[in-house]
Amino acid sequence: MSDIEIAQAAKPKPVMELARDRLGIPAEHMDPYGHYKAKVSFEFLQTLKDKPRGKLILVTAISPTPAGEGKTTTSVGLGDALARIGKKSLICLREPALGPCFGVKGGAAGGGYAQVVPMEDINLHFTGDFHAIAAAHNLLAAMVDNHVHHENKLGLDTRQIGWKRVMDMNDRALREIVVGLGGTANGFVRQDGFDIIAASEVMAIFCLSRSLAELKQRLGNIQVGVQRGTGTPVLARDLKADGAMAALLKDALRPNLVQTLENNPAFIHGGPFANIAHGCNTVIATEASLGLADYVVTEAGFGADLGAEKFLDIKCRKAGLEPDAVVLVATVRALKYHGGVAQKDLNQENLDALGKGFCNLERHLTNLQQVFGLPVVVAVNHFTADTDAEHALLRSKVEALGAKAVLCTHWAHGGKGAEELAREVVEAIDANAGKSTFQFAYPDDIALWDKIKTVATRLYGAADISADAKVKDTLAKWTALYPKFPVCIAKTQYSFSADAALRGAPSGHILPIREVRLSRGAEFIVAIAGSMMTMPGLPKVPAAEAIDVDDHGKISGLF
Repeated sequence: MSDIEIAQAAKPKPVMELARDRLGIPAEHMDPYGHYKAKVSFEFLQTLKDKPRGKLILVTAISPTPAGEGKTTTSVGLGDALARIGKKSLICLREPALGPCFGVKGGAAGGGYAQVVPMEDINLHFTGDFHAIAAAHNLLAAMVDNHVHHENKLGLDTRQIGWKRVMDMNDRALREIVVGLGGTANGFVRQDGFDIIAASEVMAIFCLSRSLAELKQRLGNIQVGVQRGTGTPVLARDLKADGAMAALLKDALRPNLVQTLENNPAFIHGGPFANIAHGCNTVIATEASLGLADYVVTEAGFGADLGAEKFLDIKCRKAGLEPDAVVLVATVRALKYHGGVAQKDLNQENLDALGKGFCNLERHLTNLQQVFGLPVVVAVNHFTADTDAEHALLRSKVEALGAKAVLCTHWAHGGKGAEELAREVVEAIDANAGKSTFQFAYPDDIALWDKIKTVATRLYGAADISADAKVKDTLAKWTALYPKFPVCIAKTQYSFSADAALRGAPSGHILPIREVRLSRGAEFIVAIAGSMMTMPGLPKVPAAEAIDVDDHGKISGLF
């Protein structure tokens, strides 16, 4: 059966029963959205602050390929497997965005028999969090233009307004637009554009805030532009927009509780992309999970060079978190692709290509072990065309690097297919207990240029970074103003370089920094590398063409 058919055949428990029996959350602290999804109250979350914290497991992956890796599927399978071996576990994931669902990537609810449900709801509108984030973001955009239209008392320089609009859809035609046409009644004419919601600073703020008070403070700190002549920052707070933005987000900020196919609890909350933002679920959901379970499985988007780096250097730095172990997901197919095999030939055994493509896994693994000082278990997500010889070669190469490689069949067998992985992860956590060597890739107190260069050279294998004088001058100015801010590098997910066509583990390249953006409320700097776009486009044949709904409301074609 397809993923959606498997999900539609599931027998989920009522969410109120799940919350009560598995997590001890009373009904009065649950706000149900139908029978199978609900939000948890802030009042209950407050009661978790003094509880013992569980162990945090980060799931990441090698650089993604068209062959597939299955990071979310592995996260769900691992969470189910931990429950099967008697551990109190909770899964903590991001919400899918509509753009990839209707584009090329599909949804983000797992796959096969390792999914979260209700799959259609989670992949489409869910509880409306993304719509609330878009509304809050676009309210600020409207208030900026309205302020300028009505006298512009703050003296905003209309040539340097840095607050675009957003929508939750891939639409390349909206990357660069002109607003205010049609006469003075329609405002002032200026160049504008749209980003996808996952790239919004409001999304980043939403995911990093631990309370409504912090959310409102960070929203108020958003910089929309500068004053003419003086260059003084103009903030959302100056426009009196922060209160209304927070009001739009107050319900969205509460974590969403759903379940796996095996009726294990899962929080799904927040959804920045890791190739253009920091790629992690909300701090609120992660911290709540750590107070509710002994083992928390979370994931970071795309490969470890993007999502895991940002999880560690941004989220952990800001929230005081530290993972107890990392699971690095790989597939034989993907490694053969990195070794130069065409997609159509990936089902044929090819030990030579597997050996060549292993360099991609090796760099991710050594980065996690040596740069960040974390214990790592490699999860080999099984595909039916894999051979025993390929698995043996991969296992031996991983073991030579001081890690264990575990073959996993959770896609076909659910939690049962990941029990060995669960045991290895628990063993790695126990072996490392009290001996943490975790560290960030760069310290707080170096220049922003040097932070970007450190990530590029230490993690990406680059020889150096490059940028024009304007970018360098801007980074120097921001280093003086915001010396402790981490950096969030936006680049292609398909390569360690800025060139998506460079597979494997390219070295000695130059990472070109095209643009830098200040996320003053989120408290980080975005560095856009190469041709990376913050508003994706649809492919030649978008997934939307295969999605349909019948006369009874049953959806098909989602994956």
